[in-house]
Amino acid sequence: MKHIDAELLKQVFISGANNLYNHYPEIDRLNVFPVPDGDTGMNMNLTLTSGVKEIRNRNDDNVYDLAKAFSGGLLMGARGNSGVITSQIFRGFADSLKGKKKIGVEDLILALLNAKEIAYKAVMKPVEGTILTVIRESSQAVKDNEDKLDSIEDVFEFLLQEAKKSLDHTPELLPVLKEVGVVDSGGTGLWRIFEGMNAAVKGKMIDRVENVESPAGSDVMQMFEKGDHGYAGAQLEEEEAYGYCTQFIFRLGKKEDGKKKFDEEKFTKYLGEHGKSLVVVSDGDNVRVHIHTLKPGDMLNYAQNFGEFLSITIENMSEEHHNISEGRAATDMAGNIEAHKAKQEENKEEDDRPLAEFGIIAVSSGPGLDEIFRELGVGEIVSGGQTMNPSTADFVEAIKRIHAENVYILPNNSNIVMAASQACEVLDPSINAKVVPSKTIPQGIASLMQFNPDNDPETIFQEMKSALKSVLSGSVTYAIKDTDIDGVHITKDYYMAMEDKKIVSCVKSRKDAILDLIESMMSEDAGVLTVYCGADVDEAEREEVESILNEKYGEDVEIDVRDGGQPVYSYLVGLE
Repeated sequence: MKHIDAELLKQVFISGANNLYNHYPEIDRLNVFPVPDGDTGMNMNLTLTSGVKEIRNRNDDNVYDLAKAFSGGLLMGARGNSGVITSQIFRGFADSLKGKKKIGVEDLILALLNAKEIAYKAVMKPVEGTILTVIRESSQAVKDNEDKLDSIEDVFEFLLQEAKKSLDHTPELLPVLKEVGVVDSGGTGLWRIFEGMNAAVKGKMIDRVENVESPAGSDVMQMFEKGDHGYAGAQLEEEEAYGYCTQFIFRLGKKEDGKKKFDEEKFTKYLGEHGKSLVVVSDGDNVRVHIHTLKPGDMLNYAQNFGEFLSITIENMSEEHHNISEGRAATDMAGNIEAHKAKQEENKEEDDRPLAEFGIIAVSSGPGLDEIFRELGVGEIVSGGQTMNPSTADFVEAIKRIHAENVYILPNNSNIVMAASQACEVLDPSINAKVVPSKTIPQGIASLMQFNPDNDPETIFQEMKSALKSVLSGSVTYAIKDTDIDGVHITKDYYMAMEDKKIVSCVKSRKDAILDLIESMMSEDAGVLTVYCGADVDEAEREEVESILNEKYGEDVEIDVRDGGQPVYSYLVGLE
């Protein structure tokens, strides 16, 4: 084959995305650190899925328009660093095809080289032994051997072989991969994409596998099921409120997209056996669900067999009980839908109002953290964090909603900074949106404390950015596997104390872990210690930890222990 036309290119992209989908759980399991945040495969999968949605029903007569649409979908759907880099790879690929109706062998080679160039430009400090290495080495190998590659099939086959060689070599470039005994997860995702693309070129289109295995035995979702991790489901069962108020809306999918046929009666029966207060509303294309359940993860996994989510909300029912006692309304699906419609109408009206001078957006997960951010002046909360990385489009929408001339975004997670930055790049130039690159919740809060609206926009940005250096961050979460890292033996289901990404200890007791962490972080210069308790920390444990900390450090350090309500991480710590 000497050329690829637009129709074949569409099949090539879709086959690559399908192959990634079929293997994303194993990519998630390539997590270096034994924490419940191995979401590289999922992030890349969601990114590619966004691209496929843009091209599935297109009938372009030239490869550039098709590739540009695919790239645009990836750009807006990009999640996590791996997703953003993947979107930039295909952006470079598409840009190289400008003005072309078909792709020849030479065009393909140049497009791969440009994919590498654009991807590297997107990363301020490229790290070798990652997805970047795989695209660089494989594309350069294709270029170096172009005289031996006579057909499109030759190029893709050689690209795939070289990508695998590069991937297998990543542990030699990144010591932490070698220590743990895995190859790079992002590089693996790219290799799987190339594998699917190569199959399509050979006429062996790869389809999605129905009911692809849940990642790592649903390690992330286990936090919903265990009373000792993430959410205290066992305790909540005894309360009047029943577990977690879980609401979601999903769009029904098609068989060719790997989705099952939706039977509302069977669907309702299944959910009704696993929860209470069930409401299922279907309008033909979309299904809205409200349920009180101890296992929201199971409900989401089941629903995803039939379509893709448009929105998800999970609320701790003990918090709902507190809302009622405080005179606020409890969760009500119909009420929420009406509130959402009212909010949309309000936003439409606000579009005609003058722009505010300043607006702040923060990524947060947990009702306590949300409240803290709002108290500090955050106008828009983007839900996210570990295992829940928001997309570029999520930030674009938040920027639109905040309706301000100068917007500051606090990602509060190292894996979200790139998506936030990419959102700023696609905005109207009249909006001055900047990312304050906070990598932790404590950093974000410290940065907010420096926001002074009396200063000019650039001074505000620099002061918020400088504040990131004033705080040390730590966390406590549970281990998802047995391993050895940083000289520490990790035991599955034990609690790890981590100062930034350095593992301080791994112990059976959650309380011992937080005390180990703070002892490791403490210094003579410490002035303020703030501890944010996760959803799995009950009041008795919080009070005990607070008492011990005050007794041990209270004379020299101001101590503040607060409810954050965050999942995944039992404790988040900031030391100023």
